[in-house]
Amino acid sequence: MKKFDLKIKGKRKNTIIHIAIIVVGIVFTLLSNFYEAMWFDESYSVAISAHSFGEIWSIGGHDVHPVLYYWILHILRLIFGNNIIVFKLFSAICISILGIIGFTHIRKDFGSKVGILFSFFAFFLPLNIIYAGQIRMYPLAMLFVTLTAIYAYRIYKNSKNNENLKNADGSTQKRKLIKNWILFTIFSLAGAYTHYYALAASVVINAVLMIYLIIQAKKEKKFTTNLKIFILCGIIQILAYIPWLVYLLLQAKQVSQGYWIEMKFPDTFIEMFTFQFTGNLVEQKYVPDVVSEIYGVFVCTLVIYLFIKNRAKEGENKGKNLAPKIAIGIYLLVIIAVCIASLVVGRSILYARYLLCITGLFIFFISFILGKYGNKVIISVICGITLIISSYINYNLIQINHDESNMPPIEYLEENIQEGDIIVYGNEGQAFVVSAHFPDVQQYFWDQAYWNVDEAYKAYGPNMQIIHDLDVLEDYHGRIWVINATNYAIADSIEEKFGANVVEKREYITEYEDYKYTIALVEK
Repeated sequence: MKKFDLKIKGKRKNTIIHIAIIVVGIVFTLLSNFYEAMWFDESYSVAISAHSFGEIWSIGGHDVHPVLYYWILHILRLIFGNNIIVFKLFSAICISILGIIGFTHIRKDFGSKVGILFSFFAFFLPLNIIYAGQIRMYPLAMLFVTLTAIYAYRIYKNSKNNENLKNADGSTQKRKLIKNWILFTIFSLAGAYTHYYALAASVVINAVLMIYLIIQAKKEKKFTTNLKIFILCGIIQILAYIPWLVYLLLQAKQVSQGYWIEMKFPDTFIEMFTFQFTGNLVEQKYVPDVVSEIYGVFVCTLVIYLFIKNRAKEGENKGKNLAPKIAIGIYLLVIIAVCIASLVVGRSILYARYLLCITGLFIFFISFILGKYGNKVIISVICGITLIISSYINYNLIQINHDESNMPPIEYLEENIQEGDIIVYGNEGQAFVVSAHFPDVQQYFWDQAYWNVDEAYKAYGPNMQIIHDLDVLEDYHGRIWVINATNYAIADSIEEKFGANVVEKREYITEYEDYKYTIALVEK
């Protein structure tokens, strides 16, 4: 009785700790998110969300991502209006749900320690803190990929205990098995419609599950019910994705013609490594590179050491100890698949930021190894360092995201743009942030660099017109707002070409993304 009481008390203690981590994690995640500043990619998300479901499908087909995330933003817009903060909070909600999954799913399948650590890293891994406040699809894709993997594992586990549905013990077990298959199919398909790295993950997870079920069927020497269900679910996924395949092929063609990502070996892979730990990119440093590299190497060294040291224990619980191998295996296979795809299209599509889609698998691998094999000292040290770095980054994000320099360029334009004015800007991301704020104003994007984005940038509304020279403005007479980032070259060109007058020039530098805006008012 005494041992039983101690066990109950231990479970309650772990439950309290787990819930506390989730509550603190949600608050921590939200601290830096109540702001309206945007960067280029966020402006695209906001702009395309203003279109109908059909228009998003059509326009998004010329972008470089699938459209499910944009559809969800459109639904949020229908409910809350064009609310930038709500859009940002949706990403934080996705991260929060991922953290809660540590309690509702990971804890049940792998034990309380693994579940607690999964929730901790879901909330406090620096990378997740950064992207929890951005209007992009990466947190949503990570959530779908993680759930796909979880339900694939549950199908695997149940298939070992119950050969097929006919042998399942009772109607409750049958319903559970059916539920797992349905949710697996939904999350797999949803991930595929959110991001192509999530599509790659879905394909790999489906392939791994299929191989296992085929091996099982051979052992049983019969066509098992689970394999039949998998084939049905696979057909459903393929049929449901066929409508998007046309756009996938179109986008692959566009990538081969001139995608902006460049791969440099070994720089790209070093960047991918450090990104997973601190979110550092070439153009964005949230902590010094040396901190990012030491932190990443330290965590990986300890985790690999624990993994190798405890391999002998796998025989005790082979099924559960197989899970982290499969998780990190899928993670690596996705990267390999993307490398192969890059060779096929002739351009690199291997980019560190996109790894966020599969970071849930990475978090699970670390959480499992630490939870099963790590002692209190190792776990405390790794979690402590993680918390220090994420707190440092979050503090800086709060300062940057809420800095008073972020909104003056938008506020200045809101106060001064008059009916009949037009906006002209060039090939710099800052201007598109302005565009997203003024969809009702006639805009001209002077595409001097020939980005080949005429169809994709219809996202910015019917008042967006892409031009390749200034002759379009020949017959226009009135006020022109010229937005640029580095200089007033476009305004000077308009002045010289048409004899227009530059009435006013303003320059703004924002803390958010360190954007520089040069705004000129020209009268023609």
